Amino acid sequence: MNRRERLIRTLQGRPVDRPAVSFYEIGLFKYNPDDSDPYNVQNHPSWRPLIELAEAETDIIRGVGAVTSLPKIESGTDLFETGIWEDDVSRFTRRTLRFGRHSFTETTRRDRVTDTIWKIEHLLKSVEDLKRYLEIPDDLLECDLDCSNLEQVEEDLGDAGIVMIDTGDPLCGAADLFNMEEYTVVALTEPVLFHQLLEKFAIHIHAYTQRLAAEYPGRLWRIYGPEYASEPYLPPRLFEEYVCRYTGPMIEAIQKQGGLARFHSHGRLKNILPYIAEMGPAGLDPIEPPPQGDIELIDVRREYGQNMVLFGNLEASDIENLDEDRFRDKVRKALHDGTVGEGRGFVLMPSASPYGRVITTKTQRNYEIMLEEVNR
Repeated sequence: MNRRERLIRTLQGRPVDRPAVSFYEIGLFKYNPDDSDPYNVQNHPSWRPLIELAEAETDIIRGVGAVTSLPKIESGTDLFETGIWEDDVSRFTRRTLRFGRHSFTETTRRDRVTDTIWKIEHLLKSVEDLKRYLEIPDDLLECDLDCSNLEQVEEDLGDAGIVMIDTGDPLCGAADLFNMEEYTVVALTEPVLFHQLLEKFAIHIHAYTQRLAAEYPGRLWRIYGPEYASEPYLPPRLFEEYVCRYTGPMIEAIQKQGGLARFHSHGRLKNILPYIAEMGPAGLDPIEPPPQGDIELIDVRREYGQNMVLFGNLEASDIENLDEDRFRDKVRKALHDGTVGEGRGFVLMPSASPYGRVITTKTQRNYEIMLEEVNR
């Protein structure tokens, strides 16, 4: 059974020769260790063996698609300005939006030693900012998900894996406009305004989801963002309001065309799992074990695994910090709990991947253990 067949059969709930295994972002993205960009952490020599291991031996789930077209307000008007500057270790980007008499600014920082972008200033900083933002015409905020390279990526992958269309939901777009403190206060105390903001994002996200689901039927999707409404940030009743109402239609549109929606939510799942199950996604990730999560994988499989393929449930921090014997025990437990009894399918996968410039010997070895255990 080749790697593509193994993933397809797993997603279909059919028997496989062994559990599928993914290194998540290492495989989700096509990392290039030969890119000399100083902000490409994967060009450090320690990354190459891990990238090559993932490409050669894991069941690759390659992500395609992102919000690649700029909103009209940025590309077709003079309302947006962008400034970029650097110091010895970081690159900063400041975007300024002017609409009417109002001005909004957002600043991000990218460090040379970490593969992430830190948002150090958020676009909206108050309820008053939110009210002003809602005045922007919907058509000026329109952007698109570009999956024009999907078939080429599938061809390049061949038997090594499958593609996955990757997109955020309306909550992801809305919450990201605020810092976490302001977001939770607004979502808790201003539900009418927050619904208006979610609807503003949903207009375009629902439209491109329906279009792409029809253009590329039968593919796996990952929808990220729902964790913004999980505990401890918001109570489960608001998960129903802010996720089910706006993410549910995305799942329905994808699966109506024969696609498979993989629901992504870190952290606590126990009290929101009934709402997730009600939306009917085909998969769930990353199902973090306690204490990062609040429910064991074996219990998720027992109660919900009949209808969802489960992805998880290894912590990225364990890969980097545990000695190999302790980590092997974690892998064996995840494999047992993810495959015991009746269930649709399981993919062994960490919750994230390293984001530092150097891959240690311990980290490399623990990734190798994941492959050793699935192949026992």
